[in-house]
Amino acid sequence: MSAPQPAPHPTRVSLDGRYARLEPLALNHAEDLFAAVNIPDATERFAYLPSYPFASVEALREWIVSQQDLADPIVFAVIDKTTGRAGGWQQMMRIEPKHGVIEIGYVYWGPAIARTRVATEALYLFARHIFEDLGYRRFEWKCNNRNEPSKTAALRFGFSLEGIFRQHMIVKGESRDTAWFSMLDSEWPSRRAGFERWLAPENFDAAGQQIDKLRFDAI
Repeated sequence: MSAPQPAPHPTRVSLDGRYARLEPLALNHAEDLFAAVNIPDATERFAYLPSYPFASVEALREWIVSQQDLADPIVFAVIDKTTGRAGGWQQMMRIEPKHGVIEIGYVYWGPAIARTRVATEALYLFARHIFEDLGYRRFEWKCNNRNEPSKTAALRFGFSLEGIFRQHMIVKGESRDTAWFSMLDSEWPSRRAGFERWLAPENFDAAGQQIDKLRFDAI
């Protein structure tokens, strides 16, 4: 193998799939995203996120404006192509082109897209872009070690648990142990095959329920 080469810094490009489209976060997403946040269980959904639910659409607009010129993180709105509405967001962060490492973080998938093909494809679109278009070597997922749903999701999506970083951060005034997951470029071919097999239209019945679970076979 030749020596690893630095990867390019990601840019604000749209990533299009069958069910989902990722668009660079913009003010035109504000109304849809506020609707996805302004829900009865918002506090619970934000429990392990670095911020609190947005109190108003104006506050969300202010956050969008604050993110638009940043090189890191880069936030993307997750669009459900069936409805055309933004149902959540996710970001590329801790971007290290020199080492070919990038992390997905601050993932908020609202109730309309969470646990659906849209959310799974949104993760897949990130991974495909990071490994294939940009040539990164390592894709990371980190979360509070108490966040069992996030840890379950990381494993489902083909990330491997590398360990627990004890007292890694202080978030919202509380000490956080961080669960550290990764996916490597050498693992991507099997992960891609598994995602594409699961996302295929024939893997869903007339009610939209999966026929086979998401799985990754060794290649």
